Parts: sequence; structure tokens; C-alpha cells
Amino acid sequence: MSQTQQQQQHRPGPPYAPTTASVGGVPSVIPDVPISAVFVALYVAFAAANMLIFQINSRRGHKFIPSIALFGFCMARVLTLVLRIVWATRRTNVSLAIAANIFVNAGILIVYIINLIFAQRILRAKQPTLGWRRSLRIIFTVLYVGIACALIMVITALVLSVYSLNSYTLRACRDVQLTSGTYLLVFTTLPVFVIAAAYLLPRSPAEEKFGEGRMRTKAIIVLVAACLCIMNAGFRVGTAWSPPRPVSNPAWYHGKAPFYVFNFTLEIIILCILTPTRVDKRFHVPDGSNQPGHYSGRVESSAESGGETPAEKVRTGGNEISHNV
Repeated sequence: MSQTQQQQQHRPGPPYAPTTASVGGVPSVIPDVPISAVFVALYVAFAAANMLIFQINSRRGHKFIPSIALFGFCMARVLTLVLRIVWATRRTNVSLAIAANIFVNAGILIVYIINLIFAQRILRAKQPTLGWRRSLRIIFTVLYVGIACALIMVITALVLSVYSLNSYTLRACRDVQLTSGTYLLVFTTLPVFVIAAAYLLPRSPAEEKFGEGRMRTKAIIVLVAACLCIMNAGFRVGTAWSPPRPVSNPAWYHGKAPFYVFNFTLEIIILCILTPTRVDKRFHVPDGSNQPGHYSGRVESSAESGGETPAEKVRTGGNEISHNV
């Protein structure tokens, strides 16, 4: 057994503290606590704003689910940063480090999904025949399930890697993390291709409109958010694929500045785009929309929707009234 292997076997644990550098490193009271506190305040503000928007819309019979999803994302980020603050005061607590890193990787996935949903709605409005095709709906469903699988794989690999010293297991965990990270990067690029298909294909005579505002503005919102998501996922994948470096000799991208810029700063910018532009009005579609004509109201939407919120229908004196959610 080599000297390195002997040192590995005598590491305190499990869980074992990592021997390779990670992005952001081990937090310290200065500067991590004040920086994290500022981000906590920002996320709390956006959480409150999205919850307020959701509540106001709900009272008007307009239940826009992405608003509550953004609220959940903000609260998950608050928990992420609180864990990092606590970790800064207990730097040798490996279990706390695991929890903090899991939440760092998990929260942003909500934004990835929301952005693709918005792109999908634009495609269905611009190209109804293509957008509502059953095969495409199945593809999108598989992609969303893939996000859940990628998250489970990342969490499992992360936890397993700190509870094992076996070189084969550690190598397998790294491969799983690289595969999942690459999938997430590809996923963030999909809204760009979906919007491209919506606008570059021959214009459909059955083109529809939905929500408030111009369709071009909706597309710009999705594309800008997609570019920021690509930067976020690209940085994660790029650092993950780089050769591992020891904790004592980290690269520039392992520093605290890249960690806060490419994670939380980009996310705050995304929230600054999605919340003030009122995506709850721009991307709202009728309840039960599941075929061409539902967005524009040319065809009455059904109560049972494929991927949309169910419609609430009230019949009064033979007249049917649809309540948009």
C-alpha cells in the first residue's frame, strides 16, 4: 500500500472531508457570512414578491403556478445560504458541508424547468401543429423526468463520495456527477432551440396569442434567462470536468468570488428579469389547454389538461363559464 493510500485510510470519518478543492471552498466568517446575509435578504424580498403576486392573482381566479415555484426556489436559496453561514461557524462539520452543497446544486433546477415551460408555451402559440404534437409532449415529459433523475444521481453521488475511501467508488461518483451536470447544461440550452423553432419555421396560419404583451418580448425574456442559466450550468460543468486539484492548491475558479458570481448573482439577475416583467401576466394560458386553439380561445379548453393546470368550470343556467388559472 502506497503512502497516499495509507493517508487516505487514516482520514477521520466517515463522513470524510474532501481532499480536492471545490468551488467556493470552505466558508469563513469573513467574507462569507456578510455576503451570504445580503443574498438572503435579496432572496427573501423576491420570495415575498412572488408570493404576493400569487396571492393577488389567486383572489382573482388567476392561479399562475410558476409564481409559487419561484417562491419555492427563493426559499430554497435562503436555506442554502443559511446553511453556508452556519457552516462558516463550524468549518470542520462535514455533514453540514454535505447539506450545504446539496442545496447549492438543487435549487436552480426549478428555474431551468420554468424557462423551458415558457419556451414550450411560445412554441405552441407560434407553431400549434408542432407544439401540441403528442410525440413532442412525451419528449418534454421525459426531459422533466430526467431533471429529477439527475438531481437524485447528484445527491446520491455526493453523499456516497464522502462515506467511502474506495477509489473505484469515488471514480464512479465523479462520473455520475459529470454525467448529470452535462445533462443539466444541455437542458438549459433547450429553450434557445425551442424559440428558434418557433420563429424560424414557416409561419403557421393557426398562430395564436396568449397572455399580455408582445410575443417578441416573451421570447426575449426566455432567451435572456436561458443565456444566464447556460452560464450558470456551464460554469458548474466546466469546473467539474477540470482536473481535480488538492485543497491546498485550488484554481482561480475555486475561489469565493466565482462561487457567488456564477451562482447567486446570476440567479438574482434571473429573478430581476422574471419578477418585475410580470411573467404571471405575460405567460398565463387558459386552464385545461391541451390542443391548438385553446390559447386563443377559438376552441374551448377542457378540464383535463396535459401539463396545464386543470380548469374550473361552473355551469349556471345552461351557460358554461371557464375560470382561467
